[in-house]
Amino acid sequence: MGHRNMGGSMTKAAPAPSRLRERLLRWYDARGRDLPWRRRDGVPPAPYGVWLSEIMLQQTTVATVRGYYGRFLDRWPAVGDLAAAPLDDVLHAWQGLGYYARARNLHRCARVVATDHGGRFPDTEHGLRALPGVGPYTAAAIAAIAFARPAAPVDGNIARVVTRLRALDTPWPKVRETVEGEVRALVGTRRPGDFVQAMMDLGATVCTPRDPDCGACPWAGACAARAAGRAADFPVKAPRRAKPVRRGVAFWITDPTGAVLLRRRPERGLLGGMMEVPSTDWAEQGVAPEDAPAQAPAGGGWTALPGLVRHTFTHFHLELSVLAGRAAGREAVDGVWCPVGDLGAHALPTVMRKVCDHALRFG
Repeated sequence: MGHRNMGGSMTKAAPAPSRLRERLLRWYDARGRDLPWRRRDGVPPAPYGVWLSEIMLQQTTVATVRGYYGRFLDRWPAVGDLAAAPLDDVLHAWQGLGYYARARNLHRCARVVATDHGGRFPDTEHGLRALPGVGPYTAAAIAAIAFARPAAPVDGNIARVVTRLRALDTPWPKVRETVEGEVRALVGTRRPGDFVQAMMDLGATVCTPRDPDCGACPWAGACAARAAGRAADFPVKAPRRAKPVRRGVAFWITDPTGAVLLRRRPERGLLGGMMEVPSTDWAEQGVAPEDAPAQAPAGGGWTALPGLVRHTFTHFHLELSVLAGRAAGREAVDGVWCPVGDLGAHALPTVMRKVCDHALRFG
């Protein structure tokens, strides 16, 4: 039955959550993506694989993660294997996925699971959130997919689907709590893992950011944004703030054999634990060229290389100038002297690979 609005016309009642759930599950059974970390036989996938894929998929595309996921499982098929691996090996295998704090937390989490939980992941959101690097979304996703808990993970795809389904005009991220409530109302206790993966797939393949394919959507008839002709307007985004620009100076220091000085960044902070070409601090004001050599860990006879190395992080743009210098010998510094041909053997983040390429080109 419909009900009358205040103007006296008939409006269509929204379908019950159970009906929406069943429609989406039928669609998922027929149209869901075939991904290497999923199972489609009704058996929950192994928690280790779910956790590994969810950490990799943060800020990264499915197409990129496919190869990395397979290589990680081949090398470290169980959480205990990953826990026993040297951190440098994990960081090196992670190269190209970015956001290296995830790799450090991945390794820490594997060790915690292996040592404190007997190699078994906690099976509740609360227990999962206590693990290193596992936030609310990841805990909910693992709980639903691996342990069939009626949890409500909200990633970008799910947020887009729900804000369109309900035409939620509050800007993101203020609307997150409302979206989580809607997902909890929808997920139910039957096949919760398949349901949340179905919502992810719906957002990724049908309810896309631009030009959503509403004709292929199992929820098209219930979608408030589609009914209003405004599907592409959701989710509403708060105005973006311009990213600041930080500047610094990198030191390309070689010894008499041509080996390059690398050092490890502090464990805490940006690119923590990664190897780097030494540099000054990165700040918006930067450092005057004549003052930079005082911060170099070794070397002298500095030559300013032409151009800049540019890189963009999540919250700022970075511009690095490069000074090339020579060390009289392998001085007692905190670092390693690496032959140029062996640079690829170190876990260098993308920005540092750019510095190496720049120095090798112009040095």
